[in-house]
Amino acid sequence: MSVRTALEIAVQDAAGARTAFDAGADRVELCQALAGTGGLTPSAGTIEAVLRVAGAPERVAVLIRPRPGGFVYDAEEVALVAADVRDAVRRGAGGVVVGALTDGGAVDEEAMRCWTDVAEGADVVFHRAIDVIPAPMEAIDRLSRLGVRRVLTSGGAARSIDGVTAIAEIARRSAGRVEIMAGGGVRPRDIPELVRRGADAVHLSARASSSCAMPTGPGGGAEGYDVTDVAIVRAARAALDSVLALR
Repeated sequence: MSVRTALEIAVQDAAGARTAFDAGADRVELCQALAGTGGLTPSAGTIEAVLRVAGAPERVAVLIRPRPGGFVYDAEEVALVAADVRDAVRRGAGGVVVGALTDGGAVDEEAMRCWTDVAEGADVVFHRAIDVIPAPMEAIDRLSRLGVRRVLTSGGAARSIDGVTAIAEIARRSAGRVEIMAGGGVRPRDIPELVRRGADAVHLSARASSSCAMPTGPGGGAEGYDVTDVAIVRAARAALDSVLALR
């Protein structure tokens, strides 16, 4: 686990990763279709492009999620995620972001064990699937035993700042075994409180709409696209530095 409280930015391409790092991010989570789905597995080419920008494996965690619509997966989907985890790590990613639940709303330990094994030492991050688990404290114990190194959580709230009490309780339960990263609707002004209450890292998307809205025509989807906003990342870096300076 990193000694320094990390600033992680969710990005969707190499340009976003470059913006994030130039503005002070410690690492990025790479995904695609963030706004519409909450994030899906990026392409192999995108992974390689972002790794070139990052310059170091530990600065990139790749989201491996085969579809939207919940976190209960059948055997075929578990195998697909395993193949994508293996591929992302082979390409040089220092971490993979995954999550699976049983029909009863518990951590799917069989799936997680499979994915941790194929990650072959890369950081395994459990994403916000934890925020729909009825017993997140017990989940932290299970994830620690499975070798998960980081958990992304909003404390079960729509926005992390509204779930900060739960995040603090999860951090206490973890007691350093698993890095607890606050994420979900984080704004730069929320960061000092999240860190003071025990978050080991903070995660935000820092998204803004592109300034150029291109016409798409039938079947082309919405006009414009999301980009990483340098001003938001800089504000997040400043907010994190301000609270770290008081330690």
